[in-house]
Amino acid sequence: MLRAFQAYGRETFSSLRVRNYRLYFIGQVISVTGTFMQAIAQDWLVYSMTHSPTLLGIVAAIQYLPLLVLGPWGGVIADRFPKRRMLIATQTIFGVLALILGLLTLLGWVQLWMVIVLALCFGLTNVVDNPSRQSFIVEMVGKDEVRNAVTLNTSLVNLARVLGPAMAGVLIAGVGMAPCFLLNALSYIAVIVMLLLMRSQGIEMSQPSQHQGGQLQEGFRYVWKTPVLRNALLLMAVLGTMTYEFQVSLPPLAQRVFHGDAGTYAALSAATGLGSVMGGLLTARRHQATVALVASAGLGLGFAVCLAALMPTFILALLALVVAGFFSNQFIALGNSTLQINSDPRLRGRVMSYWAMAFLGSTAVGGPIVGWISAALGPRFGLLAGGVAAVLAGLTFGWQERRKIMRRQG
Repeated sequence: MLRAFQAYGRETFSSLRVRNYRLYFIGQVISVTGTFMQAIAQDWLVYSMTHSPTLLGIVAAIQYLPLLVLGPWGGVIADRFPKRRMLIATQTIFGVLALILGLLTLLGWVQLWMVIVLALCFGLTNVVDNPSRQSFIVEMVGKDEVRNAVTLNTSLVNLARVLGPAMAGVLIAGVGMAPCFLLNALSYIAVIVMLLLMRSQGIEMSQPSQHQGGQLQEGFRYVWKTPVLRNALLLMAVLGTMTYEFQVSLPPLAQRVFHGDAGTYAALSAATGLGSVMGGLLTARRHQATVALVASAGLGLGFAVCLAALMPTFILALLALVVAGFFSNQFIALGNSTLQINSDPRLRGRVMSYWAMAFLGSTAVGGPIVGWISAALGPRFGLLAGGVAAVLAGLTFGWQERRKIMRRQG
């Protein structure tokens, strides 16, 4: 029994044997917890100032619009420069932005337009940070461990989705929103320190691409002509646009449907994180990453989100969101791994920038849509729209992959 447990642990956490990734992981646990703490506080700040799901969706859209519009250029930059140096710079900027928002809130000077400007600056920095961070993982651990590393990274993000909202709920109720922003600013120091402690010889840096014309078009052509990359990105774009709009659909659900406060919203958000951590323990041991598996995870996520939207009580909605989080982890980790494993190392930064566009930048489109649905028809319908979109996308892409398999076998 003990040996079986030890073997399970070695297989599930195998990438943590890599020193550089272990340092990165520790820094991310601290920083991402702060990020989710700030996300809850920022969403509640906007909603408390406006009481408008539509405006909440617009602020979310502004934060992610740069990824949608400028994402490919961020990928070109990520392919052109050493990623560790880029991450030190971007994490420093994130810390400064969080500090400014914290001070504005603490002093009582904060206004909606200030939150919008800072959200836009966050999004502009994320254009470079996201593809650099995503493609840096494989440089630390290599292709053999990338599936495990990506899954553990996704799991830590979702562990932070439990810890961050819980801490935010306590802080907002006790001392207000400003400490959430200030503590997040401090958390970026942990990432920077861990990046500085890494050993250069343990990083298998991709050959930086040279500055030349046509790099943007080259990336688009490569993705479009590679079916596994194209289909994975299209699937993620659908769910990124409609399903992953929890920051827009959950605050009005917490207040208008369950008659709660910031703590209620934090609990709903944390439920998805708890389920994701549980899902990560299963996905970390998986040795395959295909579009068919991504579609199956998206289908499960869609059904769970639909259930959460229809649940009559707060407790039942929490349970449904735990299930949604379980499938969410698998969807994100498998999708991310599929892209990284099947990408040319020379173009990996650009490929992961398209992942950021499809999965995060699409919020610029979906956020206002889901916000409008929540305002016009009710919060349940905003959440339900995302669930239905995921079910339809999962069925469509799953059917296409099944047809391909049948053609190969026939």
